[in-house]
Amino acid sequence: MAQFDRMTVYNTILQDGMTPLFYHADAEVAQKVVGALSAGGSHVVEFTNRGDFAIEVFSQLVKYCRVNHPTMIVGVGSVEDEATAALFAAHGANFIIGPTFNEAVARMCNRRKLPYIPGCGDLNTIASAEENGAEFVKVFPGAAAGGPGFIRAVLAPRPWSKIMPTGGVTPDEANLREWFGAGAACVGMGSQLVQSAWIKAGAFDQISELTASTLALIQRIRNA
Repeated sequence: MAQFDRMTVYNTILQDGMTPLFYHADAEVAQKVVGALSAGGSHVVEFTNRGDFAIEVFSQLVKYCRVNHPTMIVGVGSVEDEATAALFAAHGANFIIGPTFNEAVARMCNRRKLPYIPGCGDLNTIASAEENGAEFVKVFPGAAAGGPGFIRAVLAPRPWSKIMPTGGVTPDEANLREWFGAGAACVGMGSQLVQSAWIKAGAFDQISELTASTLALIQRIRNA
């Protein structure tokens, strides 16, 4: 069962402006990554469902965070079907993110008041996702789907849409200014933030430092 209600999740994602995402097969390492993100000021993290036994790592991560990082909102990404969404929901997922939009997943999440952020690459899919209750949509892959120009074009006739680009987002100021300048509500950031070389080297403080500086930069850009 989710620890956080749907509106708390949405509002936290909006306030932070960034959803870090990562996958690691080792539960202990995953816990250290989330600890580093928390130390850097992030309040939300997406653990991607990309490896064998990912549910086991995720389950341990949720339990760990409830004790050690109780304000961290843990969700799951790379979910494409209802059965997988239900499995992760049963293990404490606070939100579900998918690379694609799936009506069955949307219905399941709506029944449980669980945030669902589907991946969309065109206007029709965005409209369908919103009709099925999606408060946010993920533009994925962000750069390949048209980059900031795509978001700007979508928001012209649909200014109520809340769009989170993922893929092609970096912690560089010029890149973030482009996305937020185009109207992105928030961004998703993976390997550019949670860098594999740092994980291998055990340099979790580097992840914390980059998280803190990126979150601060996003706030400066928004307030400008």
